Amino acid sequence: MSGAPPLAVVGNPEGRRVRLFQDAALAAGLPRPRVVPWLDVLRGGARFHPGELVRLDSPGEEPEVDRLLRDVPEPTRVEGTGRWYARFTAAVHGLAAEARTAGAVLLGDPDEQAVLFDKRLGHGRLLAAGVPVPHAPTSGPAAPPVRGWDDVRALTAVRGMRRVFVKPAHGSSASGVLALETSASGRTQATTSVELHADGRLHNSLRVRRYTTEREVAALVDALAPDGLHVERWLPKASLGGRSADLRVVCVDGRATHAVVRTSRSPMTNLHLGGARGDLDAARAAIGAAGGRFADALDVCERAAAAFPGTRCVGVDLLPATGWRRFAVGEVNAFGDLLPGLTGLPGSGAEGLDTYAAQLAAYLRTPRLTGTSTP
Repeated sequence: MSGAPPLAVVGNPEGRRVRLFQDAALAAGLPRPRVVPWLDVLRGGARFHPGELVRLDSPGEEPEVDRLLRDVPEPTRVEGTGRWYARFTAAVHGLAAEARTAGAVLLGDPDEQAVLFDKRLGHGRLLAAGVPVPHAPTSGPAAPPVRGWDDVRALTAVRGMRRVFVKPAHGSSASGVLALETSASGRTQATTSVELHADGRLHNSLRVRRYTTEREVAALVDALAPDGLHVERWLPKASLGGRSADLRVVCVDGRATHAVVRTSRSPMTNLHLGGARGDLDAARAAIGAAGGRFADALDVCERAAAAFPGTRCVGVDLLPATGWRRFAVGEVNAFGDLLPGLTGLPGSGAEGLDTYAAQLAAYLRTPRLTGTSTP
């Protein structure tokens, strides 16, 4: 494609995300995008060229990058997300400054990255924009911090908060998430992928497990709290084929372009935790049978994406309520586009394109400079 600006991607050179983006560029007849490794970024060696469009991609799936960001010796450890957040957001702001100095264009707003990677701030941004979200006593910058189990007990003692999700404020991929239930008699249990070792260390596991005593649950929460916690009401989800269901909807430049249904028998629908892709046509049919329109569900996602106008692509976790009549947004993900092989929705403008090709087409149509977040 003649006249196209040179492309660079900040990512991990051997990672799936970088490979898929490079494949999309080559398929479009463009030169292979130059890779700026996250390792170079964190060691102060990132450099850009004049006129480059610079895509920011996830620093995940690279153990040494994870160690530099979190200061933990094992990638499976849950702790360290507070350090990860501080170092990641500082690095992104440094990238924006470096790009400006070099005359390159960073495709994304670093201030919005700081909001997207703090579930408390992200929830507050959505709430202020009028997007339907689960009730969360930790929402927004003025919310009180959660210092441990006693604070969680106090926040969930109010009516209607017997079932909540307790989430690391800066976590991803359900790492450290607890689906917490308290009975009328006060009995507490938590469903989670966290494995609590006898020495107090927390590790991610691919097996979802249940802790059934308050002592165990308190130990988990107290270990997670120093990195920051977000607490939100656990909304009963709609079901599909006898399994709980939600949707990941990718929005590119504010428009819903791709959608996948995720189903599970546990509270977490993440595919790496035993979730499975569901039938999108069946979900559409369920919405229609309930008297709704799939377009209205997508509209909720587009409203969520509009709360982050400086971020070119987001993945919206859409929670359909029981009966498929109402929808809420669980969270908005800055790097929610890793859906290999999924092509665009009919009428989205991304028909036949995967999530990376759709973003590439948007970049070439309307390259935008780094902006300033809305309040």
